[in-house]
Amino acid sequence: MRILHVITSMDPVHGGPANWTLSASRELNRLGHESEILTVDDPHAAFLSDLDVKVHAVGPTGRFRYSSNVEPWIREHRDEYDFVVLHAIFEPCCYATWRALRGHHHRMVTFLHGFLDPYFNRAFPLKMVKKYMFWYWAIYPQVRDAVVTLFTTEEERVLARQSFWPYRCNERVIAYGISKPEYDLDAARAAFFAKVPEAQGRNFLLYLSRIHPKKGVDLLVQAFARLAATQPDALLVVAGPDPVGIVPGLKDRAQALGVGDRIIWPGMLTGDAKWGAFETCEAFVLPSHQENFGQVVAEAMSCGKPVLISDKVNIHQEVSSTGSGLVASDDQAGTDSLLERFSAMSADEKTAMGQSAVKCFHDKFELEQSVLDFIRVLEEARDLRKSA
Repeated sequence: MRILHVITSMDPVHGGPANWTLSASRELNRLGHESEILTVDDPHAAFLSDLDVKVHAVGPTGRFRYSSNVEPWIREHRDEYDFVVLHAIFEPCCYATWRALRGHHHRMVTFLHGFLDPYFNRAFPLKMVKKYMFWYWAIYPQVRDAVVTLFTTEEERVLARQSFWPYRCNERVIAYGISKPEYDLDAARAAFFAKVPEAQGRNFLLYLSRIHPKKGVDLLVQAFARLAATQPDALLVVAGPDPVGIVPGLKDRAQALGVGDRIIWPGMLTGDAKWGAFETCEAFVLPSHQENFGQVVAEAMSCGKPVLISDKVNIHQEVSSTGSGLVASDDQAGTDSLLERFSAMSADEKTAMGQSAVKCFHDKFELEQSVLDFIRVLEEARDLRKSA
């Protein structure tokens, strides 16, 4: 099959959808399919220069990440692909693709990536009103007309039904996973310690993700201060980009709580430094208010690390049922309990939890199974199209 993925940006700072699209395209190509990506990035963007997947960058964009180049490009090339996959339906490039595929919607697949989680309506009511203004005529048709709409967990599928009305689509849940790269363990550790020398020789907790209000980092800072009051050697590394500028306020809060020198903020970690962080931490923490999947959780598990997560991370049931980590509510009491319960565990218990985590990763979250599920769903859609 020839597959085109349409996504706003392949900049790794945007996290999950871009990472999955790139990794899945590599695996699809390895399996003999042809997978390409259309993005509205500037074609001269540095992060596109060394990608080993064919990317059609038709940006740069103007206001609201809109590019007038998307619709004519899709019209010209739509017959070259068996399927066109829209990643995240609230983006202008996805609406433009839907318009360009009129009369060809049997080729269109939507992949929601959690963007219909009702959390966003509760957390951002003004944005919900804006989305409702566009829902019926611009956004809903992208799921209504698609041959199939993809979800990564059963929980995501159920939650999506609660956000907007009307709502009707051909739902399919597929496995979601990550590809763990090959790397030299010593080199990865050295790369991390070069970025965070304070962590060398110490046990530390790791947060590694975008630093955004929905991620619960404020809860983590408060919970860590409470833990640090009784554990003078405790250290927390909070790594990730700061897209909305909340880190200065979080640092001020940490300073006021007396842990300003015990929380390290190295910024975004990539490559060996990122994997070195996973390999050397004692446990990974993500007290998020909303995670459709949580690729960083799977990445930590692939390194054999216990994961301490909220029950708003949609793979929390897999984590708790396999003993791969601890799960609590996404509030201050829940985040406090994650750190307190983990610190009270014995070394043997922590080791056993890490072993369960890596087993759970291999059983449930490896990329190969995700791509095979993706192929299976597309083949079923193609067969139905032929028989119609």
